[in-house]
Amino acid sequence: MPNSLSRRKFLTTTGLGAASTIAFPNVVRAHKPNSKLQVGFVATGGRAGAHVKAAFEDGCQCIGFAEVDKNSWRSVLGKEGWGEAKGYTDWRELLSKHGQELDTIFVATPDHTHFSPSMSAIAMGINCYTEKPLSWSVREAQMLTNAYNKTKVVTQMGNQGHSMQGWRIAYELIKGGSIGDIQEFHTWTNRPVWPQGNPRPPYSDKVPENLDWDSWIGPAAMRPYVAKYRDGEDKGKDVYHRFSWRGVVDFGSGALGDMACHTTDGIYAIMDPGYAASAEPIFMTAPVGDQFPSGMTVKATYRATADRPGFTTYWYEGNKVDGSPNMPEPPEELKVDNRELPRTGNLIIGTKGKMLVEGDYWNSPRIIPESARRAFGKPEQLLERSPGHHKEFLMACRGEQPREFSQSNFGYSGPMTANIQLGNLCARAGKRLELDESGKITNDPAINDLAWREPREGHGPIATIS
Repeated sequence: MPNSLSRRKFLTTTGLGAASTIAFPNVVRAHKPNSKLQVGFVATGGRAGAHVKAAFEDGCQCIGFAEVDKNSWRSVLGKEGWGEAKGYTDWRELLSKHGQELDTIFVATPDHTHFSPSMSAIAMGINCYTEKPLSWSVREAQMLTNAYNKTKVVTQMGNQGHSMQGWRIAYELIKGGSIGDIQEFHTWTNRPVWPQGNPRPPYSDKVPENLDWDSWIGPAAMRPYVAKYRDGEDKGKDVYHRFSWRGVVDFGSGALGDMACHTTDGIYAIMDPGYAASAEPIFMTAPVGDQFPSGMTVKATYRATADRPGFTTYWYEGNKVDGSPNMPEPPEELKVDNRELPRTGNLIIGTKGKMLVEGDYWNSPRIIPESARRAFGKPEQLLERSPGHHKEFLMACRGEQPREFSQSNFGYSGPMTANIQLGNLCARAGKRLELDESGKITNDPAINDLAWREPREGHGPIATIS
């Protein structure tokens, strides 16, 4: 891997040209009690605005930020007391010039540019909050988990539902024996709500003056900038920046990467499954091309442990070939109550009953039918509740709580993201994949090469942990 250094060193540059190494201890830098966290942002527009707002309201001090679109710089520079923060379009400049000042960074770029700044921050001893999905590829997620396990930094992935109480209630219902041993999870989403299933546009447009296209492309292969679709049903919609990159394989992770870190979060929190034993695409509207297909169903199996039997998951996204929603069939337990499945949620099938979870964030878990819910009653509370997703992360950054208080840390969210991206990997391979317990593909080892992409020269991490 390029720029691979020992975990006590990072790469700094002058103008990002000639490089030198500077030693850093593998610890989280000491934070003075009652002092402000010194924060930086890798992206400030779109979803990143929520992190800017949370850090500002928490009393953090922004040292600098990197945002490829200068039109979004105002979200930081407009904050009272943050007007002197240094702005860049390249995250490497932010970390190279301010790495020794920063306590914490927030990474909220498109999926394909999550890994390099996150890995660099961890290796430099900087606490790191990274949006979901944690990484673009299986291997990147595994590497970030490894880095987290070798350091003392505080980390968090941005799946805010993990700090809500929905999955906790589901956990307490399941651990209380409400539906017996879990056999299957069926999870579905109304995504994609962006263009998906299209070929790569054959035309190009001039790059706007406000956009650093080279930094936006980052580790992916360079391609021409295109602003809007010029024909077809997606005419007038964005092609890449600022939102429609999600469906493009080089940059996003499709509907699975966009939503599964929310809608399957409870599966990982409740079942502690480890790596999947197998993953296979059992339905796709078309093969994966420049974009992910407009509809897909993925099946995965998980091994039994000493505490529970093995189980199977099904993921449904988009539409079927006829344009109807790609969802599971409503169970009889809903029909007896004259209810239908919501447009996004989870159906959990156990040996003694079923549970329906509505919404993206494990909202409203309920035993079905209603008669069974009333018969079981309320479960015993087994888990403490969170003060909030940003709050638990920032409290741990300040040392007010241990680092594991940030509960969607990379030790948890890394393996979850690797399993999620495995679904996209089997779709790209167009076949069933079998894995060992370490997460390595065994039935076709050549597919492991698809689990990693060598970054474009100059766009990999500036610091790594081996």
